[in-house]
Amino acid sequence: MSKSDLVPDDDYRELLENLKGRIRSSQIKAAITVNHELIRLYWQIGRDILFRQTQEGWGSKVVNRLSTDLRREFPDMTGFSPRNLKYMRAFAEAFPDEQIVLQLAAQIPWGHSQVLLNKLDDLEQRLWYAQQTLENGWSRSILTAQIEADRYRCEAGVINNFETTLPPPQSDLVYQTLKDPYNLDFLTITRGIQEKDFKRAVVAHMREFLLELGFGFSFIKQNYRIDVGDREFIIDLLFYHIRLRCFVVIQLEMDSFQPEQSGLMNFYLSVVDEQERQSEDQPTIGIILCKDKDRTMAEYSLRGLSNPIAIAEHRVPRLLPSTEQLELELEQAVKELDDDEEP
Repeated sequence: MSKSDLVPDDDYRELLENLKGRIRSSQIKAAITVNHELIRLYWQIGRDILFRQTQEGWGSKVVNRLSTDLRREFPDMTGFSPRNLKYMRAFAEAFPDEQIVLQLAAQIPWGHSQVLLNKLDDLEQRLWYAQQTLENGWSRSILTAQIEADRYRCEAGVINNFETTLPPPQSDLVYQTLKDPYNLDFLTITRGIQEKDFKRAVVAHMREFLLELGFGFSFIKQNYRIDVGDREFIIDLLFYHIRLRCFVVIQLEMDSFQPEQSGLMNFYLSVVDEQERQSEDQPTIGIILCKDKDRTMAEYSLRGLSNPIAIAEHRVPRLLPSTEQLELELEQAVKELDDDEEP
């Protein structure tokens, strides 16, 4: 054996691992390129079928005919079954903008796109799940599980201004901590309940509310008073989050979100930061918890505000009739029975 044949084991292993990494990277890039062109081809086929059927009145039988002729012409290619051609048509109909297809949908496998078509009807949700698949490397089964768990509403629904009010590491951490909606099915409330009674009901079930908020929330006080000048203001609920290392202000709203609520929350956060926040604390965040929200209005309401605020929805159980309502309904039922018995 010549001296040149003697290669140190450590050096050889380093070379081998380096080459294996390059080969894998090349394989991944090649697979992505092939997938990109394949999805683009599928979209174009689907677009042409859709156009012929909607604009020129071609019937559904054209799909079976195309399948037969394409498989005869390209026997080595798969993907031209009638079922898959129908998916291509649905794909083109679901993603009418080719640029969106090239930028996002073509970056994930075709099987994932079929899941999006089968499980979802909304374009915004399809794009969101496609982006999450791309970023997180979800398999088809994980994507299906995330859709069935309604991950979109849990994360994408939280409207916030964290990117403009918090540094990237903190903003990402805060965003991952919150969700939308919050399920308050542990409450027992009646129709016509006043907002103050709604808030009392939440506080009376604080243990369950903390479990719904998630790990890290520590309850400080309800109806937390702050004094500014000669006036007194009341914060619904004040918490401290151990993991985020910041105070959290939660305002409970029984009805739909209104723009003025974000301005008031911004004021509360400024006061808490000034009066309670210590040097080691992160900026106080606010959560407006409401019945429902108009997304566009909510996003506008947060623009230009200096403090981090999230707007999320709560889900309460079906409202039970009050005692008074039950008595009225009973009286009405008795009256209707008496009327039926009159000759």
